[in-house]
Amino acid sequence: MSDQDVSAPRKLLVSGRRLLIFSGLFALLTLLGFYAVYDQFAGQKLVFDPQLLAWTTLLSIGGLFILYILSDGLRLYFTLRALGQKVPLGQIFRLVFINIFFSNVTPMATGGGVAQIWYLQRHGVRMGTATAATTIRTVLAVIFIFSLTPIFLLTLEVLHNQALISRISGVLAVLIVLYLGFFAIVLFRSRWLIGPVSRTLRILRRLHLISEERYVRWQYRCRREMLRFSSSFAIYLQGPKLHILLSVFFTFLFLISLFSFPALIIAGLGYHVDYLVTTGLLVVTTFVMYFSPTPGAAGVSEGLFGSFFSGILTPDHLILVILIWRLVTVYIGMLIGLVIMQVEIAPGKKAREKT
Repeated sequence: MSDQDVSAPRKLLVSGRRLLIFSGLFALLTLLGFYAVYDQFAGQKLVFDPQLLAWTTLLSIGGLFILYILSDGLRLYFTLRALGQKVPLGQIFRLVFINIFFSNVTPMATGGGVAQIWYLQRHGVRMGTATAATTIRTVLAVIFIFSLTPIFLLTLEVLHNQALISRISGVLAVLIVLYLGFFAIVLFRSRWLIGPVSRTLRILRRLHLISEERYVRWQYRCRREMLRFSSSFAIYLQGPKLHILLSVFFTFLFLISLFSFPALIIAGLGYHVDYLVTTGLLVVTTFVMYFSPTPGAAGVSEGLFGSFFSGILTPDHLILVILIWRLVTVYIGMLIGLVIMQVEIAPGKKAREKT
């Protein structure tokens, strides 16, 4: 792997101005989302309930957070093992937090994929293999979420009274088909993408948006990495069955832990919890978040959660539950990821300064 292979992702990832703009947008949209819930669903009430400070509640939420992070890291670790790559677990868990940070400061989590590939390249994984690993990890989660969403949409009575869901149910069905169809092409017929990508690069060259040298280099790299990606997915399917099963198992465990946070928080506030209902509501919320154009689904996630859970929680608890939910699933991970990213980038910055 040459320095040129990682230079473009590095430039994208460490652009201070871009990150500052996206981070500011994330914070602004998050505040707007909370205000919308506060104004529309929470009856303009906001209180802190000391029940959340009970040691049993804190211990259970902390334990679930650890399980959430561990399963997230292990699902990628065993996907890589199935592909014949062994990345140290310490590096994998660093990547978990880096991914959380970049997924939440870029629109539709686009930066998360780039960050993962860039990081894995830094640790000796070829781009095609890194792309395959991160895509397979995403697809496994998508299969679970997209399979369960229609079931919960049809069976949860609390969603039948949601005007928004009624209006966009047809759109959601189309999105499910398109999204799964796209990933099916990426995984099983990735060669089909070589032609469209090649034509896109040719158009960019004709418009003089890229140089001839870069056009030739990108054409070669795109074809090479797509072929590597295609072969890597075949390697995954033919890999050790134990590693494949463990990648699926830890994906399932990751999603279960993610979807269990609202139930645990609500139970800590003294409510009787219907676990199937709270899980189903969060599955649908997560599904819609996949298509949110805002960084980290900021604003959209808070609004949806507030709308869905307003019939379960009293107005004075609604904002509190949303805040704790986002804190443990997003905000803590983002802060840790930001620190780790600075540590990862610092050696490169120092080396460039010396040259």
